[in-house]
Amino acid sequence: MKIFTIGFTKKSAETFFTKLKSSGVKRLVDVRLNNVSQLAGFTKKDDLRYFTKEICGIDYLHMPQLAPTADILDPYKKQKKGDWGLYERQFLDLMKARRIEESTPAELLDGGCLLCSEEKPHHCHRRLVAEYLKERWSNVEIQHIA
Repeated sequence: MKIFTIGFTKKSAETFFTKLKSSGVKRLVDVRLNNVSQLAGFTKKDDLRYFTKEICGIDYLHMPQLAPTADILDPYKKQKKGDWGLYERQFLDLMKARRIEESTPAELLDGGCLLCSEEKPHHCHRRLVAEYLKERWSNVEIQHIA
């Protein structure tokens, strides 16, 4: 099983969709809590659903159950350089409480690409989701596209 991840910040639409298309991803799995933000015009849910199908020939799926809650996300985002350690612990606890390894169909994520806004995966919840599932499911490979 292979799980990809990608962020869209600091990427043009051309760069984003080229990376997505050339990676071999089967579907884009949006793990943002709010997928209608103005951060990047091409990443609003309805536009993204259209673009992924038309440009990349892949499906789009929004899975907010793989996103942090506002009470975890807001304090981290509103502080410049928030406490990553606290955010990570709270989000890991949330994934455990949600039992995402049981409630998330593995076949939806096999070949899927977890999407969020962060430019790089090192301080991003998409990486935490992928690593959490890798620890609980067998034979998971993670590839960060960008």
